[in-house]
Amino acid sequence: MNRTLHFLTVMIAMAVTGCMPVSVTIGGNPERQELRAKIVQKADRPTRDDAAIIDITGLIYNAHKPQLLGRGENPVALLHEQLEAARKDRRVRAVLLRINSPGGSVAASDAMYRMILRFKAEARKPVVALLTDTAASGGFYVACAADKTIAYPTCVTGSIGVLIQLVSVKPALNWLGVVADAVTSGPNKDAGSPFSTLSEEQRKIFQQIVDEFHGNFVGVVRLARPNLTPEHLAPLTDGRIMTGADAAERGLIDRTGDLRDAYEEAIRLAGIDRANLVIYHRPMQYVGSPYAAAPAVVPQAGSPEAGSSLAGAGAIPGEGTQVNVAQFNFTDSPGMQAGFYYLWSPGVR
Repeated sequence: MNRTLHFLTVMIAMAVTGCMPVSVTIGGNPERQELRAKIVQKADRPTRDDAAIIDITGLIYNAHKPQLLGRGENPVALLHEQLEAARKDRRVRAVLLRINSPGGSVAASDAMYRMILRFKAEARKPVVALLTDTAASGGFYVACAADKTIAYPTCVTGSIGVLIQLVSVKPALNWLGVVADAVTSGPNKDAGSPFSTLSEEQRKIFQQIVDEFHGNFVGVVRLARPNLTPEHLAPLTDGRIMTGADAAERGLIDRTGDLRDAYEEAIRLAGIDRANLVIYHRPMQYVGSPYAAAPAVVPQAGSPEAGSSLAGAGAIPGEGTQVNVAQFNFTDSPGMQAGFYYLWSPGVR
């Protein structure tokens, strides 16, 4: 027992002093701890009505985020759990979907988008998206499911586009005299492998997938912004990023504002004049204010959260991943290693 306590003390001390970027969680698997609702800001007058803040923070993918001790939350599963809590809670009359994300996988982004649409249809409760630090690519895709979208003027958003990032080490292996030879069931089975180079046919296959995913993304934006003509929308869906103020001016969102503005819009859509603000949290998670559950996304050079629309096939570095000539470390985010992504990430080339 003393050794265990000593180990935990050392690890926490190292984290506090900055010796290592760790997050220590004590208390078991978060999946075994049911969500609880806490009022983080009371209305100016007594009321039984609530508006729930639901956060989508960091990379969007359908896998558990890694932690030092055990595994962290699965973003897709967590959103489903929070929406279910808001749907069943009769006090909750509206949802504030607070987004601080550079995006993530195509499938996970689409899953979250569909969850929110289904929630609105079944619960008949309005959803207002609030775009904070970053709500780009897959983050913006998810926001398109909301009834209204408000962004901080300094938010980075947009990045509506798809890119497949492929890396080939074959020339380097050839230079070293190393031959990589795969036995496949067909000529396209190893397409995109870092140990081969793309043929023209394989490039066309990837391009077709990119075009399909991009078309899906544009279709989602058109549903959310029906007043935008195809001519006006085309330059906004070429992958460029923009500020929240620019997005509002171009009609890509409804307007700029902050948490208070999103709250007022939510209760207006719900047909009420006031509501308490609540946040769903795990029993051991401290929530002290309406801003407590929205940690900032801190980009790291070379990591996907560093910021271009990316749909990556093959191994893609995860959160905080180190990539250099001698080492490819893809162990940090198992859910982000392969697949296609709606992700704003200029740090990955």
